[in-house]
Amino acid sequence: MEYTHNKERMIYELLAWYDSNKRSLPWRDNPTPYAVWVSEIMLQQTRVEAVKPYFHRLMSELPTLSALAACEDDRLIKLWEGLGYYNRVRNMKKCALLCMERYQGELPSDPAQLLQLPGIGLYTAGAIASIAYRIPVCAVDGNVMRVFARVLYLEDDITSEAVKHKFRAIIQAYVPKRCDAFNQALMELGALVCIPNGAPHCDKCPIQSECIAYQRNDAMRLPIKRAKKQRTKEEHTVLVFMYQNRVHLTKRPAQGLLADLYQFDFSEGYYTKEEIIKRCSGLAKIQAIQELPAAKHIFTHKEWHMQGWLIQLSDVTQKNGIWCTRKELTETYAIASAFQVYKDIVLHALSGVK
Repeated sequence: MEYTHNKERMIYELLAWYDSNKRSLPWRDNPTPYAVWVSEIMLQQTRVEAVKPYFHRLMSELPTLSALAACEDDRLIKLWEGLGYYNRVRNMKKCALLCMERYQGELPSDPAQLLQLPGIGLYTAGAIASIAYRIPVCAVDGNVMRVFARVLYLEDDITSEAVKHKFRAIIQAYVPKRCDAFNQALMELGALVCIPNGAPHCDKCPIQSECIAYQRNDAMRLPIKRAKKQRTKEEHTVLVFMYQNRVHLTKRPAQGLLADLYQFDFSEGYYTKEEIIKRCSGLAKIQAIQELPAAKHIFTHKEWHMQGWLIQLSDVTQKNGIWCTRKELTETYAIASAFQVYKDIVLHALSGVK
């Protein structure tokens, strides 16, 4: 059987579908280079609906690249709190400072110059250049590779860097004059129709007739990805110390996982109630100790399995670290989302405290 694919017809049908079906998104409705950049960094590993409130919050407080460059680190991390992958926002500030120095406070339009900036890779450079500046370059992420793997029936392993390069070369040949709409249409199709989990919505696909995987009744098998390595599992104990309507925080190291974020007292391994009391001996007087729910947090390559304890103190001998109020916990200190279960418990415990 002969399978058919017409490039020009695919582009036409895709753009027509996008014009009629595209979602109204804050960064799409006003695609300035700054807004596109902020949204694309936020959207890495994060769903659109989850990003919207963070985008509005950051843009309302830091509406320009120069404002972001001038923002204090702790405040910037607090604005990002909950999105995770905090190196993204650290690189955003580095990028903003370089743009102030080199490009008069603007993101450059040249993809090659964008690639020289911290935190901007091939996909983000392509998105900024094509969507904000309408330069005809492709923007190829996982969604776009999935669409093309199915449309052209490409059975390569898309986790391979050589294959990613091959896909970019193929997709670049499809980029039309309306590059901004084309790239966003591919992203939209991958997010809403040609989805990764479960069956793709082929019955709703505007380019169904041009999709070879659909013609072969084999769309669900594609794209091909090699199996991920299993995550390592780590056991930790979280000690939530409270004293005089304040909670104790420490700051994580400047390098490594969750760098520079705040956390509750955190130890490797599980501790019994008796072991915790012994550890606190000489440092604080325990008024009450209560076991908290267990929690799990999944990172890319590891899992944290945590036991928690809420420890009310009647006296503190050593006052190292930070003893913060409920207001400071919500407005000032950025707590790693790994500890969200315990943060919620503290906020509830202090809900009646001004």
